[in-house]
Order: sequence, then C-alpha cells, then structure tokens
Amino acid sequence: MKLIEAENVTFAYFGKTVLENISMSVGKGEIVSLLGPNGSGKTTLLKVLLGIYLPRKGRVLLEGLPIRTLKPKEIAAKIAYVPQVHRLAFAYTVLDIVLMGRTPHKPFFSRYTKEDREISLYVMEKLSIFHLKDRSYTRISGGERQLTLIARSLAQGANILMMDEPESGLDYGNQIRLLERITELAEEGYTFIQSTHFPDHALWTASRVLMLREGKIAADGKPYDVINEDTISELYNISVNVLPFNEHLKVCIPAALGR
Repeated sequence: MKLIEAENVTFAYFGKTVLENISMSVGKGEIVSLLGPNGSGKTTLLKVLLGIYLPRKGRVLLEGLPIRTLKPKEIAAKIAYVPQVHRLAFAYTVLDIVLMGRTPHKPFFSRYTKEDREISLYVMEKLSIFHLKDRSYTRISGGERQLTLIARSLAQGANILMMDEPESGLDYGNQIRLLERITELAEEGYTFIQSTHFPDHALWTASRVLMLREGKIAADGKPYDVINEDTISELYNISVNVLPFNEHLKVCIPAALGR
C-alpha cells in the first residue's frame, strides 16, 4: 500500500491557482525529490501533503484514509515536517529540541517521562549527535541543527519526513553528511519527500523525482530518466550537460562553465 497519495490536487491562493491537477503516490523507503524554480509550487505541495492546506479540488490520502478526516495527532503519528535550518530565540539544549518530538503523544502540560528521554536519546545516538545532547541548539553548526530536527521527527514516531530545502544554508560538507543520513534512513524504511534546488542531490540520492513548473507536473520518474539537458533547460532556462561520472552516478555541469 502507498503511504501517501495525491489525487488530482488543485490548490489556489486568493483565486490564483498554485497547484493544478497534481497526482502522485509515495511508498515506503522512497526518497522523492521535488525540483523546480522558485514559485513552482514545491513548498505548497509539501503543505498540502501535510494536511496544512486543503486542496480546492482532489484529495490527499494517508495510508488510504483522506487526510482531511484525520485528527492532527493521527497525522503527527505518521508524518513529520523538517523545516529549513533555523535558529531559535531561546537557548534550548539539543536534547530539549528532540524531546519536543514527543509532544503529540502527551496531554497538555504533562512532563516528559523516562520513556520520552530514552526514545530521544536513542534517535540522537542513531544520528550520531548523542554527544551534542547538552549543547545549546543556538551554538551548534547548521548541519548539526538539521540532524537535530530530523532526530525530533524520529522521536515523534513519524515514518514519513517532509523536508523543505533541507540543505539550504549548509556548507558543502554538511550537505553531503545530511544526504548520507537521509539515504541510510531510507534504507531502514523511512520515507522522505523533499524540495530541493540541487539536481545533483536528486541524482545522487533520490529514488524518484517530481519536476514542477508553474504548479504542474513537468516530469515524474526515476532520476536518471527525467533529469537531463532538456528538462533542466525547461525548468530553469539554463543550458547544462548531464554527464556520467561512473556507471552509478551522474553530475550536472553548466554548459557555460564546462567549456
């Protein structure tokens, strides 16, 4: 069974159509990359799939059930949202941030239990950030903050992670380390739907790519099938060469810089 599905979804802001007739389905362990220029509808699609926005037409199904019929805690048990790297105003510890993932499982004003702490520490160890547990979230690197947000999602118990440009603001090393963690978690059965501005990242890690242009699907399929010179030119109005590095890997090189 597909974990999450969109059926002929159309969404509009103040009468302006942002998504038009979007249909997609995502299964367990997939990494789906949403590619497209700014304003193409990537972030809006994530919020529709999360149930934050209700489509004007069509529907979203979570494990076969219409998401609009589910309670927020029922959605939170399955889906977590990982925003772009950000700083908080208060100097919570890394463990505090991860513990916040346990909130959907608790009554209002209740304290975290020993089980909550054990789950949070376990997922931190899983992501190799256990040593950061007592550090201030505002004083760790961008890559460490992004891993902390992923750990919070895992502590929440979600098996579907929605990520909005997760590599935004990260240096090259942290981008690669983040991609490695996402790939490892997908191999364990976690599912990722993420927007990105990097076709290379989709080529390296995604099992599937959905290209959006002006709120419509321009291409949908395996990365090697849909990421090519023609589709990148159509999306971004730029000439690139998509070249094989080896039998398992391709890279995008801007034509103007690759002479």
